[in-house]
Amino acid sequence: MTDNDAVIAADSSVGEDVEPDADVTDAAAVAEGDELDTDAVAGEDEINTEISDDELGCALEALLLVVDTPAPVDSLATALDETIERVEDKLRRMAAELAERGSGIDLREAGGGWRMYTRARYAPYVERLILDGARSKLTRAALETLAVVAYRQPVTRARVSAVRGVNVDAVMRTLAARGLIIEAGTDPDSGATTFATTELFLERLGLTSLSELPELAPLLPDVDVIDDITETLSEEPRFAKLGGTPAPAAEPAKFDVDRD
Repeated sequence: MTDNDAVIAADSSVGEDVEPDADVTDAAAVAEGDELDTDAVAGEDEINTEISDDELGCALEALLLVVDTPAPVDSLATALDETIERVEDKLRRMAAELAERGSGIDLREAGGGWRMYTRARYAPYVERLILDGARSKLTRAALETLAVVAYRQPVTRARVSAVRGVNVDAVMRTLAARGLIIEAGTDPDSGATTFATTELFLERLGLTSLSELPELAPLLPDVDVIDDITETLSEEPRFAKLGGTPAPAAEPAKFDVDRD
């Protein structure tokens, strides 16, 4: 073997024994990983970018079309990943815009949340389509009973009967079936079941709380004045739309209709 051959062989041996530096490999991997993580974070930022005012309105419309009960502002804000203040401001502007152009849709706050309803002037067409002529309003007896429950809740069935002077079992069952009243507990003295109005009651009357009812409660303990109270309630726009008496033109928008 010549001296040149020995040198070439030694160089080849050294090349085979040398391995890549582990630290260099790890550094390259970390660098690559950092690049991937940066891309992922960038993608998340794009998803969370604040939507435009128009997009917010469209998103709110989509949500409100699928709710069965009024949707609280905080729930809507959470679904849209927006602030409560921005969502509430947009809802009020949407409601004003719908009212200004006379839309058949009425966006209103009721029952602790927001929901779309049929505007009052178009409610007869909706009733005709859904009910096909069936009666959709409460009877006078049901309206009287509902008024007593609303102002004296939680109240027992016996107490309601005493105020009205008649048996109210059937009417109470009707009101419960329509979701306007619900069992609220038991009376501490008699142990009888007590009843109260529901969120649907507030919703259908366009109220946010019972404090918005007319000031009539002091009259209810006297049985003799129940007819006077009922007449007064019939003139109250919010109660008129539930009863048989036609409501004034300025009444709030009519709510969902159902059969007796």
